[in-house]
Amino acid sequence: MIPFDKCPVCGGDLVRKKVEKLLSGGVNTAVISVRAEVCLRCGERLYDKKTIGDFENIRYKLKFNKTSGFKELGHAYKVAV
Repeated sequence: MIPFDKCPVCGGDLVRKKVEKLLSGGVNTAVISVRAEVCLRCGERLYDKKTIGDFENIRYKLKFNKTSGFKELGHAYKVAV
C-alpha cells in the first residue's frame, strides 16, 4: 500500500502499472518486472515496502554471486571506442 494519493514529486495522478526495474549488485545486473504506482505527469515510480525489500535482497545476491535461482539472459560487454 502506497501512502500517497498524488505524486509526491509533482502532484500528478498515480496509476498502478507493471514496470521493469534494473537492479545492479557488484558487476552483475538483473531486470525484474514489478508493480508500481507510476505518475502520469512526471513518470515517478513508487514501490511498496515489500517490493523495496525484494530489491535489496536481489542486489545482495547479485553482489555476492548468489544467482543460482536467476535465469541468465545473455552477456554484457564493455567496449572502448
